[in-house]
Amino acid sequence: MNIDCVHLQCTAYSERIWSSRIHDYPLCEIRLSISIFLVGAGKSSLLQALFRLVDQSAIDGTILVDDIDIGRLSLDHLRSHLSVIPQVPILFCGTLRYNIDPFEQFSDEECFAALEAVQLKQLVRNHPDGLHLLVTESGTNLSAGERQLVCVARAILKRSHILLVDEATANVDHTTDRMLQEVIADKFRDRTILTIAHRLNTVANSNRILMLQKGEVAYFDVPNNIDLFQSDAQN
Repeated sequence: MNIDCVHLQCTAYSERIWSSRIHDYPLCEIRLSISIFLVGAGKSSLLQALFRLVDQSAIDGTILVDDIDIGRLSLDHLRSHLSVIPQVPILFCGTLRYNIDPFEQFSDEECFAALEAVQLKQLVRNHPDGLHLLVTESGTNLSAGERQLVCVARAILKRSHILLVDEATANVDHTTDRMLQEVIADKFRDRTILTIAHRLNTVANSNRILMLQKGEVAYFDVPNNIDLFQSDAQN
């Protein structure tokens, strides 16, 4: 993946809200994590550009995946190769199986394996309906950690080339946080991962850190070369 001189402009206010000053981020065959600590720094705009959630006329520049300009792809094709684990889990009223495989593309065995990978095996086994246990709207009958784990299981099944992790551990305890990191590192080790993080330890093992300030690139380097990570290691 290359992000080549992308400028994202909010057309309603004619104000540039995201700008990359560094040419050709070499994201191909590496796991990149984006470490963001400032609200409104541009992280949401970057994800919107990747998913093409904004009008193409608002974007000046190109985002390439495998040397293909994503602006030339159909939305269905583009988004079929992207997965996201959001900060607020997206769950629907329906069965657990429907929530991880809404298009019925995978077998029960594959669904169970994905749930087992995120340690939800007992949830399924202990319920008389198994994979068909009912999930209420927004997953209110599940714990915060379980809701997030369901989203990870969904991403495991989809096997997308690019995974976006948007502060996925912000609302879970440290034990679940650590387990999520281990699962993502294992199940997506051959994928490109873009992580928006609120904890330094979440991105400390990443290949590259991209730090944004006021919508512009402040740093793009390995963690050991960034002052913030050096200070954290010393402390």
